[in-house]
Amino acid sequence: MKILKVLFFVFTATILISCQPNQEELNQIKRAEVIAVHDEVMPKIGQLKKFEKEAEKQIEILEMAETVDTLKVQEFKALAVDLNQAYEAMFVWMRQYSTEDDGKSPEEIEVYLIEQQLKVTEVNEQIKSALTKAESLLNN
Repeated sequence: MKILKVLFFVFTATILISCQPNQEELNQIKRAEVIAVHDEVMPKIGQLKKFEKEAEKQIEILEMAETVDTLKVQEFKALAVDLNQAYEAMFVWMRQYSTEDDGKSPEEIEVYLIEQQLKVTEVNEQIKSALTKAESLLNN
């Protein structure tokens, strides 16, 4: 009877372990999550440059006024810098991101993908923040 219980336990454990996704499958899921974060804001990249040009135009208009509102000029200059930095951050991330595993172990790939998810999430948030700031300043 004890042997039957042990065999049942071993059989059940084997089935449960074999049903777990392996590290390669988990890495594929993580890679898809990283790309999804990128894909969320990549279509908005052109909007960053459009808003940057609008901010620069506002700076020119404000600086040509008889009485220059230096606070407003500084706001638009800061906005233009934020928009440009968000734009550049995306391309910096894309240039350093590798889809190649280069002989790394599944565990090393997992660590790499976790790091990449943190980096691309930061870029994602930077882009969203710059766009929100631009919409607020440029629509007033």
